[in-house]
Amino acid sequence: MKVFLNGTAMAGGADHGNIKGAPFLGAATTAPLYHFYSVGDRFPGLVPVETGGASIEGELYELDDSAWFDSLLPSEPPELRPGTIMLSDGQTVNAMILELDRADPNELVNITSHGGWRAYHAAKAAQA
Repeated sequence: MKVFLNGTAMAGGADHGNIKGAPFLGAATTAPLYHFYSVGDRFPGLVPVETGGASIEGELYELDDSAWFDSLLPSEPPELRPGTIMLSDGQTVNAMILELDRADPNELVNITSHGGWRAYHAAKAAQA
């Protein structure tokens, strides 16, 4: 299955090993249908929106059932749930969706304007 990753499971991230060497299909961007949040700077999350969404950068991988069900999903934070998203090229792929009502509102920072997890962290580093 094709899975869009946009946070700590991307290449170089702390949780990249959870995809068990899944083949990298390339950089990918969502359709402009999402807000993007940092949850306590521990992980990000996509939230589908009706209006005012943006495109978010990430990576596309081909995961087998074992990597998806036995490794990646069990390691995801409880604020995230599996779902599907639309990429900028029109493909519908698997991804993790942030459930805002499961997150501590004090930990949520809307980082949509950064366009991605890496860009958000780069901007924070530049400010430091």
